[in-house]
Amino acid sequence: MPFDENTYVLYREGLASCVVVDPGLEPEKIVEVLQERKLEVVAILNTHGHSDHIAGNGTMKQLYPDAPLVIGYKDAEKLTDPEKNLSAPFGLALVSPEQDETVKGGDTYSAAEIEFEVRETPGHSVGHVIFIVKDGSRTIVLGGDVLFKGSIGRTDFPDGSFADLKQAIEEEIFTLPKEAIVLPGHGPATTVGDEIEGNPFVGKPAGYQG
Repeated sequence: MPFDENTYVLYREGLASCVVVDPGLEPEKIVEVLQERKLEVVAILNTHGHSDHIAGNGTMKQLYPDAPLVIGYKDAEKLTDPEKNLSAPFGLALVSPEQDETVKGGDTYSAAEIEFEVRETPGHSVGHVIFIVKDGSRTIVLGGDVLFKGSIGRTDFPDGSFADLKQAIEEEIFTLPKEAIVLPGHGPATTVGDEIEGNPFVGKPAGYQG
């Protein structure tokens, strides 16, 4: 709250190490989960630099200073700029620690024995990236604010673009297996196939032909 943002904690059964993706404005809830499951954070991934997805970075870095903070290279400047991370308009003036590493499309990032494929998905934010995990027969997309169940990320921000977002979804997400699970930054999980078939903004109802 107040943005109803999703944070994800990824770990393999039997391991104590984990990765936190997009720690939001209620980091104490993340800490509760970590303590309950006896997990140690070894990396912090940000899909993009908007304030509701980076607000918990400071707490995570304070508790786990050796865990690298990782973000797409085009959004790194948002971490320390309240205007660009959109917190200033809400009167929050929120900042995050600076990134330890940046990633770009085509990179892979490994932590907690999990390998993440990085794809660039601008449109909601110019430096937005998604992290894809391929685990056996499963494909999991940590999608941030690109594609939601029956919706898409806002494109009315200063560096937003509906055309870019649509292209990114078609080329970087809709090309994944239809059974791929999309874990979005807001709202419930969905699948690539469901959004191809039913998404009114970018799916077949909107004219998608893929």
